[in-house]
Amino acid sequence: MTDPAVRTASARGTAEAEARPAAPPAKKRDAFFDNAKYLAIVLVAMGHAWEPLRDGSRAVSALYIVVYTFHMPAFIIISGYFSRSFDFRPDRVRRLITGIAVPYIVFEVAYSLFNRWAGDDPSMEISLLDPWYLTWFLLALFVWRMTAPIWRLVRWPVPLSLAIAMLATISPDIGDDLDLQRVLQFLPFFVLGLRMKPEHFQLVRRKEVRILAVPVFAATAVFAYWAVTRMNMAWFFHRDSAQELGAPWWAGAVMTLALFGCSLVLTACFYAWVPGRRMWFTALGAGTLCGYLLHGFLAKSAGIWDWYDAGWLHQPQGAVFVTVVAAVIVTVLCTPPFQRIFRFALEPDMAWAFKKEQRNSEKS
Repeated sequence: MTDPAVRTASARGTAEAEARPAAPPAKKRDAFFDNAKYLAIVLVAMGHAWEPLRDGSRAVSALYIVVYTFHMPAFIIISGYFSRSFDFRPDRVRRLITGIAVPYIVFEVAYSLFNRWAGDDPSMEISLLDPWYLTWFLLALFVWRMTAPIWRLVRWPVPLSLAIAMLATISPDIGDDLDLQRVLQFLPFFVLGLRMKPEHFQLVRRKEVRILAVPVFAATAVFAYWAVTRMNMAWFFHRDSAQELGAPWWAGAVMTLALFGCSLVLTACFYAWVPGRRMWFTALGAGTLCGYLLHGFLAKSAGIWDWYDAGWLHQPQGAVFVTVVAAVIVTVLCTPPFQRIFRFALEPDMAWAFKKEQRNSEKS
């Protein structure tokens, strides 16, 4: 027979448990965004794999132009979209430091040491003010996210960011410090992402947009094939001013607007074809930063150690082979095992570096 005191205590515990608010359910990841990030990072790797093939193939150069028009804008818009809630709350600042600033420092040093050794350049300096190769994106994302509260305050954020990008394109004195040309020229895409809402992504995922995307991409490829011999591809890298590209200053403003418009159209077409349901690669969307940063070592190794010397690689079948290999490699680098191995650099906890009160505030 149960003791009445035990039954009373049990009933009181049950009542308290019922009165206690339920823990909020874990936030479910949207498969569309993970799919888009994975597919965008595959395009990044393919673009890098095509670089040594461009001189010998006009078709590869045309595809290179098409991909470079939208692959980073597509990624940056999503980065802006997920930065909408950023403010200077301690837990968010901590994630900014551990998730962006620390990986930037680690990989900037790692890339510099790699180039010293593999590139036989012992004089190369390790400088956090001069991003090398892929690390520019981490530095840019850090700067963009720090400015997110400002863009929520101003009245016309996207036009203002476009004006800043145009001013950067006509300012050759900006220099290479912090890769500011890229930071400022890609800024409008981040700001646009900050202003977007879920329904905006739904608009470009309609069936009619998906159908229209096919002729748009086809026409873009034809135009790119024509433009290969008539246009400076460096415009698509967004890292130089108009004067540095041998163009008059006003061309910088015109090209900024033209490329912004073209990039938005192709990005919308890209989003239209991104699956919204869970796919076999959806889980890899969480590891795109890992794939992005690690594949850079292989991309640089290919040039340093002459992996493209074989003549058949510069034939159509060789270009297809290189494309498939690049897609497979970056896919493997995005998988959970690589995420776990490099978590120390990409997602360090660093509890030792933060005050105890601040860590407790994250749990509350």
